[in-house]
Amino acid sequence: MALVIACGESSPSHITLLRCLNRTLDSIKHNIARIFANILCCQANSDESSWTCRGKDLLPSTFEDFRKKWDENYHVSAQNWFSKKKNSRGKQNPHAVCNVLDAMLRDSLERLKTMREGISMANIGFLDCTLKANYTDCMAIIKVLCIDGKLGTAFWLRRKLIKKGIVPDVLTHNYLLNGLCKTGDLEKADWLIREMLENGPSPNCATYNTFIKGYCRLNEVDKALYILSTMGNSGIRPNRITCNIIVHALCKKGLLENANKLLEDVLDDDNDKTTSDLVISTTLMDGYVKNGNMVQALSLWHDMVQMNTEVDAVSYNVLIHGFCLSQHMDLAYGYLCEMIKRGILPSVFTYNIILSGLCKGGKLEEACYVHGLMSRMGVTPNQISYKILVRGLCSKGDVVRANEFLLHMIEKSVVPESLIWNTVIDCHGRYGDLTTAFSVKDQMLAFGVKPNVYTYNALIHAQVKGGNITRALSHKKEMLLSGLFPNVVTYNLLIGAACNLGDILFAVQLYREMLITGLDPDIITYTELIRGYCMIGNMKKAEELFENIQASGLPIDHVPFKVLVKQYCKIKEPDMAFGIYQKWLTRGN
Repeated sequence: MALVIACGESSPSHITLLRCLNRTLDSIKHNIARIFANILCCQANSDESSWTCRGKDLLPSTFEDFRKKWDENYHVSAQNWFSKKKNSRGKQNPHAVCNVLDAMLRDSLERLKTMREGISMANIGFLDCTLKANYTDCMAIIKVLCIDGKLGTAFWLRRKLIKKGIVPDVLTHNYLLNGLCKTGDLEKADWLIREMLENGPSPNCATYNTFIKGYCRLNEVDKALYILSTMGNSGIRPNRITCNIIVHALCKKGLLENANKLLEDVLDDDNDKTTSDLVISTTLMDGYVKNGNMVQALSLWHDMVQMNTEVDAVSYNVLIHGFCLSQHMDLAYGYLCEMIKRGILPSVFTYNIILSGLCKGGKLEEACYVHGLMSRMGVTPNQISYKILVRGLCSKGDVVRANEFLLHMIEKSVVPESLIWNTVIDCHGRYGDLTTAFSVKDQMLAFGVKPNVYTYNALIHAQVKGGNITRALSHKKEMLLSGLFPNVVTYNLLIGAACNLGDILFAVQLYREMLITGLDPDIITYTELIRGYCMIGNMKKAEELFENIQASGLPIDHVPFKVLVKQYCKIKEPDMAFGIYQKWLTRGN
C-alpha cells in the first residue's frame, strides 16, 4: 500500500478496490494454509497407504512454493512501480497514477484467478490421493446422498470411483436404484441393473425387489411380473419379500385369486416344500387382510392347520394384525395366547400390532397395560411402541400421561424421535399450555433432536389459537433462520389467523408469498381466503374465488359451500344461499 500512498489521492475508488483485493487475497492464503494444515494433520494419524500417490510432505511444500511465488511476484511488481515513482522526483502525473493503479488491479485479479485454479487443482489431487483409502466413506456418502434425494451427485461420485477402478458394492448400487425408483425414473433404473449385470457387482434379490416395487408403485404390475420372471436368468430366487410386493400389487388391481397360482409357480421347490407352502399361504393371507377380507384369510389359516403347515411368528402377526384392523381384539388376544402355547414368543412387532389396535379403538387404559406387560415378558418397547401410545393418548387429550411416557423413554436412555416430541408439543399447544409446549421444545434441543417444520407448525398453531399472530410470524422467521422452509400447513395457519383478525390484505400477501416460494395452495388455503372475504362482507371476491376453485379442477370438499351458505343466510340473502346449496348438491354430477 506504500505505492498507493505515494501516488496521492487521485483515484480513491481504485485505492478502495485494491485494499479490498489485498485483504481478500491475504484471507484466502491464510484460510488455504489452515485447511491444508488440518487435512494433513488428520491424515498423518491415519494409514500411510492413503498417500500412495505422492510423498507425505509434497502437498504442503508445493502449496508453500505457490504462496511464496505469488507473494514474490507481487512484491517485485510493487517495488518496480515504487522505484519508478521515486524517479519521477515528486512530479505528479494523474495519468501515470491511473495507469499504475490499473496495472496493479489487473495483477491482483490475475493472482486471484491463479490462486483459485491452484486450489481446484489441489482439491483434485487430494481427492485422487484419498479415494482408495476412503472407500468406506465414499460408500457412506453415496448412501446419504441417495437418502437426501441428491441422485445427480451420487452418480457423479460413482463415476469418479469407477474411473479409478473402484466399483461400489451391491448395497451402494441398491441405494442408487431405490432413489431412482422413488423418483419414478425406471428407465434409468433399468439401465443401472443392466450395467450391474455387465460390469458388476451382480444384482441380488434386494436389487430386484426394489426394481419390482418401483413398477408396482406406478401400478405397472405387468412389467413387475416380467422382472420377476427374469430373476431366474441371473440365478436369483424370489424370497418372501418379493412375493409380498407382487401379491399386494395384485390386491390393488383385484387380481388376488390369480396370485395363488403365480406364487405356487414361483416357489415350486420339492426340496423345500414346507417353506414354500408357508410363504405362499402367509403372503396370500396378508393380501386378504390388507384387502379387508378376513373371511378368506381365516379360511386360508384353517387350510394351513389342516395340512399341518408349520406356522411361524410372521403368520401369527399377519392374522393378529387382521383382527386388530377389524377391531376384533378378543380374537387377536386368543391367537396371541395360542402363539405362546405353541412356543412361539411374541416379538416387539406383535405387541406393537396389539397396541395400535387398542389405541385406534380408544382403549388407552388397556394399551398402557399391554405396554407394561411387554417389559415383564422380556420384550423391550421400541420407538414405534412409544410413538403409538403417545399419539393415542394425545388424540384423547391425555397429555399428562403422554408426557410421562416421554420422560419414561428418557429414563430408559431412549432418545425420542422428533415425531414423539412434536406430538407432545402440539397437544400442549392445542390445550393452551404454551409454557409447557416451549419447555418440551427446550428439552428436545437439550437431547440433540433438532426441531423440524412440524415442530414449528405445532408452535405456530398454538400461537394462532391464542390469537397471537405476531408470535406466530416470529416462529416462521425462526424457521427460515434455522434453514427450514414453511410448508402449505404453515401458510394455511397464518392465512387463517390473518382472516380471523379481518386483515384480508395480509392474508392475500401471505398467499402470494406462498406462490412465489413454489408451494401449491390446497383447498384449505382457498377456503380460508373465502372465509376471510366473507368476514369483511366482500361477497363478490368470495364468489370469484369460489368460481376459480371450481374451474381449476382442484378437489373441493363441502366446507367452502358451507361457509358461503352460512354467510348469505347471515346477511339475509336466502336466494343466493339456496343457489350455492344447489351447486353443493349437484357437484360431481
